[in-house]
Amino acid sequence: MALLQDKVVLVNGGSQGVGAGIVRAAVREGATVVLTGRRAEVGEKLAADTGALCLRADLADPAQARDSVVRTLDAHGRIDCLVNAAGLTSRGSLLDTTPELFDQHMAINLRAPFFSMQAAVADMKARRAPGTIVNIISNCAHGGPPFLAPYSAAKAGLAGLTRNAAHAHRWDRIRINGLNIGWTYTEGEDAVQRAFHDAGDDLREKAAAAQPMGKLGQADEIADFVVFLLSERSGVVTGSVIDWDQEIPGAYE
Repeated sequence: MALLQDKVVLVNGGSQGVGAGIVRAAVREGATVVLTGRRAEVGEKLAADTGALCLRADLADPAQARDSVVRTLDAHGRIDCLVNAAGLTSRGSLLDTTPELFDQHMAINLRAPFFSMQAAVADMKARRAPGTIVNIISNCAHGGPPFLAPYSAAKAGLAGLTRNAAHAHRWDRIRINGLNIGWTYTEGEDAVQRAFHDAGDDLREKAAAAQPMGKLGQADEIADFVVFLLSERSGVVTGSVIDWDQEIPGAYE
């Protein structure tokens, strides 16, 4: 049987990048999938290709983050699995980050997962049904580079929230885990590297050559791991924030 057969899965931030990979993998594994994204045309194309339902949502608005779950319930009557894959990676250091940039990072990278989890867990508890949640975090939760100060702060908060919620709802049979993903090649990362780091057309090749495994993280590989965590195959695992990377936190040459 497929890993997510007959499960209703909401992927927030599912229109591109890692989120889109998760949408494809979940559909392949038998799930009924709802995805959200700000770029409606991209999300609708993915939905047409996979049979998923695309909902346009600005997750920086907490009401829309909660509403992503409500609209999933309206469409399918329940939510079994939630993935928070939306992320903002615009650059800012401790010294040059404005209050506006700081708030943008908190809104997308921490507040949106908080309120979508709130709505999803409320439905699961009301139905007395088990469920699973996976938060896409970042290895920057361990500290991160100087130019990702607000991003690192928000992702560290999301790691703490993941553990807190997992502990709070383990007796409800709701499992909540997170992935601290490392440098991953996506369309969005390509654009960020070009905009902030003067990267050229050889970005992918140069970056891959500098990695221990000879490649950057791949969205489809992350997606397969997320599907595993969402499924019953991952057993009783909850409250785990897993470092999904080829760099080892705390180790050095």
